[in-house]
Amino acid sequence: MGKITIIGLGPGDYDSLTIKAENMIKNAEELIFRTRKHPIVDKISAMGIKFDDCDDIYDSADTFEEVYEIISEKVIKRAMEGKNVVFAVPGHPFTAERSVQLILDKAKGKVEVEIEAAMSFIDAVTTALKVDISSGLKIIDGLRMDKQKPDTNCANIITQVYSKLVASEVKLMLMDYYNDDQEVCIIRAAGVENQEKVEWIPLYKLNSIEWVDYLTSVYIPPAPEDKRFKNLDDLVDLMEILRGENGCPWDRKQTHESLKPYLLEECYEVIDAIESGDVDQLVEELGDVLLQVVFHCQIGREDGEFHINDVITSLINKLVSRHPHVFGDVEANDESGALKSWEASKRDEKKMDTYTEALKVIPKSMSPLMRSYKVQEKAALVGFDWPDVSGAIAKVDEEVLELKEVYKTAENEKIEEEIGDLLFAVVNVARFLKIQPDFALVKTIEKFISRFGYIEEIAMAQGSKLEKMTLEEMDLLWNKAKTHKFNKNDEN
Repeated sequence: MGKITIIGLGPGDYDSLTIKAENMIKNAEELIFRTRKHPIVDKISAMGIKFDDCDDIYDSADTFEEVYEIISEKVIKRAMEGKNVVFAVPGHPFTAERSVQLILDKAKGKVEVEIEAAMSFIDAVTTALKVDISSGLKIIDGLRMDKQKPDTNCANIITQVYSKLVASEVKLMLMDYYNDDQEVCIIRAAGVENQEKVEWIPLYKLNSIEWVDYLTSVYIPPAPEDKRFKNLDDLVDLMEILRGENGCPWDRKQTHESLKPYLLEECYEVIDAIESGDVDQLVEELGDVLLQVVFHCQIGREDGEFHINDVITSLINKLVSRHPHVFGDVEANDESGALKSWEASKRDEKKMDTYTEALKVIPKSMSPLMRSYKVQEKAALVGFDWPDVSGAIAKVDEEVLELKEVYKTAENEKIEEEIGDLLFAVVNVARFLKIQPDFALVKTIEKFISRFGYIEEIAMAQGSKLEKMTLEEMDLLWNKAKTHKFNKNDEN
C-alpha cells in the first residue's frame, strides 16, 4: 500500500515553495499536479522532472464536482496500487481545494495521507492589497457560488475567476448583495514577481476585464454601512433593539396574542398588492409580513421558548421531508402527484392514522370558504370526488332546490344548514375550476361597490337621491352600470 502526500505550491512564485515541498517534488515516486496551469509547474517541467496532471479531466467531465471526484479517485487508486503519490495543488491544500477534501474523506481507513502546508494565496492577496483582515474574511469558490453566499459585513475573496464567463456569473450573483457601483478589486498572480496585477473597478465592470485567467481572484471589501444591502440578521438585531430596554414602548408591550390581528391584516395587504400588480407595494407588504414573523420570534426568544433559527430549521426540515419526490425516491410526475406525496409525508410526520385526522387539523380560524376548499381538496386525494365538474354543478342545483323547499318554513336552523350546504357545493365547483372562492368573492364585492357607486353618481347627476328612488329606477341604473367600463381607479 502506497502513501499520499499532498503539498501546496503556494500562490505561484517559485521562491515561495517550501524547501521540504521542493524536495518532495524532485524525489517523488509518482508526482501528480491537479493542474499544469500554475507558474511553478513550468519550472518543474523545465527541470526534466516527470509528472502527471489532471487537466484532461476538466475537459471530459460535465461538472466541477465530477472533476474533483474523478481526480480524488485517480490519486487514491495510484496509492492503492502501491505507489507513493505526491499530489500538488495550487496555493495551500486547505484553501479552496475541493479535491483535497475529497481525497481525505475517501482515503480514511484505506490510505495514509500527509499534508505539507504552503503559503496561501490569501497571504499573497492581502499583502498585494495591503489590507487588514482581522475584522473578518470569507473565502468563496467562484465556481460554487450557488452554495456559498458573500457576507457584506466583512471582506470576501472570490477564487477561480479564470474567465470572463465566470466573472460574468460572479458579477450577477454579487449584484444580489451589493450595489452595482460597489468597488471590487481584480487580482492576478498575487505574489508572483513580474506577473502580479491589481485593479480596482466598480462591480458592474467585473466581466469587462480582458486579462483574467486561472490565477485571478476578486476581492470585495466590507460594504459601507449606508450602502450595504440589509439582510435577515439586520432585521433580527433591529427587532431586539425595538423590544429592548431603551426601545419602543408599543413594541415592548406586544405579545403573541396581541399581534394576531396585525399578522392577519398584513397578509390581506399582501394579497391586495398581488392583485394590484404593483411590485413596489408587494415588496413593502411582504416586508410587513416578515416583520410579524421576526416580531413573534423575538418574543419567543425573550421567553426562552424558541429562536428564529429554530423556526427556519423546522421549516427547512419540513420542506425536505415533504418533498420525497425531490429529495428522495418517490415519483411525482405532475402537480397532483406532488400534492399526494406532500399529504402522505405530512400524515407520516404528524403520525396521523386516518385521513379524517388530516381534515380535522385544518385551522378553524381559516376563512370558511378557504377551509371548505382545503377539506374538499384533501378528501379528493383518496378519490372522494366527482369525476368532473358537471357533478359538482349538479350538486349546486340540488342544494338550491333544497333551500327553496325550506326557506319559507321559518325554521332558521334548517335554513342555515341548507345555505351552508349550498355554499359548500359552490366552493366545490370553484375547486374543480381551480378558482380560490375567497378571491373570487373579493372581486365580486369590489365589482358591486364600483357599480353601486356608479348608480349613486348618476342619480346625483340627475338630481336624485338613492333613498328616494324606486327599486325599478335603481335597477335600470344598475343595468347601465353593468355595461360601464370601470378602471382601477374606479374600483379603488
